[in-house]
Amino acid sequence: MRVLIVKTSSMGDVLHTLPALTDAMQTIPGIRFDWVVEEGFAQIPTWHAAVDRVIPVAIRRWRKAWFSAPVKAERLSFREAVRTHQYDAIIDAQGLVKSAALVTRLAHGEKHGMDWQTAREPLASLFYRHRHHIAKQQHAVERTRELFAKSLGYVKPTAQGDYAIARHFLNHLNTDMNPYVVFLHATTRDDKHWPEAHWRELIGFLSEAGVRIKLPWGAAHEEARAKRLAEGFDYVDVLPRMSLEDVAHVLAGAKAVVSVDTGLSHLTAALDRPNITLYGPTDPGLIGGYGKNQEECRSASRSLENLSASTVFDRLLLKL
Repeated sequence: MRVLIVKTSSMGDVLHTLPALTDAMQTIPGIRFDWVVEEGFAQIPTWHAAVDRVIPVAIRRWRKAWFSAPVKAERLSFREAVRTHQYDAIIDAQGLVKSAALVTRLAHGEKHGMDWQTAREPLASLFYRHRHHIAKQQHAVERTRELFAKSLGYVKPTAQGDYAIARHFLNHLNTDMNPYVVFLHATTRDDKHWPEAHWRELIGFLSEAGVRIKLPWGAAHEEARAKRLAEGFDYVDVLPRMSLEDVAHVLAGAKAVVSVDTGLSHLTAALDRPNITLYGPTDPGLIGGYGKNQEECRSASRSLENLSASTVFDRLLLKL
């Protein structure tokens, strides 16, 4: 059985889809998947053993010059790639009009998605032949697992979902490296940031813990912040610019991770690493960390300024 998955973004959403593949792989012998995903996240599906082909799409970039000659050529190439196979099922797990109209509609096969009441954008359901009611008041991972189960005709397992990608990195861990923790300090929204003074206080608390601290970054302003956080601490490493797979290798070897609400916190969960995620204005109930050893640390006032470094330190000590 060959299935096409349409789940293009964001990083967390793509990662949240992986346990559904594991369910299907364990239930339907020989099932294989192709996956349409935004180009920036194209590495993620390759980590799962059930995925044969990744078809990158660049809707975010294409929209900036939709009718330019280079973008037209890329769109034509993408169209041809999506239409190469006759699929036994096409599952649009994105639930948006853009994914349904620009991707799902093009592919050959029986199209599945959420119904009018439960799709993220109800109009998207008009592009599916098979529409499934997936209750909204459950974690995003469980919603996707249920969608796959209903689309492919099996009962959703009751056990916690398994991302099944940690093993991809196990054989590449450097066991000779000194123990370390990773601080994921970067996120896109200002109100999701933990104050730099709090990060530095937490770093100071770890001076006698016998671990190094690694600070990844993805943009120039994040690198600058990492350097400010590390200043004066000889046990803190500001990492170089890294690919997503390289960051995953670093996370996979960490004793523990402290993160703000960001896509890399979901990657940490997918890698089964102990993680403390700091939440202020966002509610982690439906889209928070899902997996083993995931702990939420929430500010009662919904402002991360009021979440103290000592509170985080006490919780981190239990994981070291």
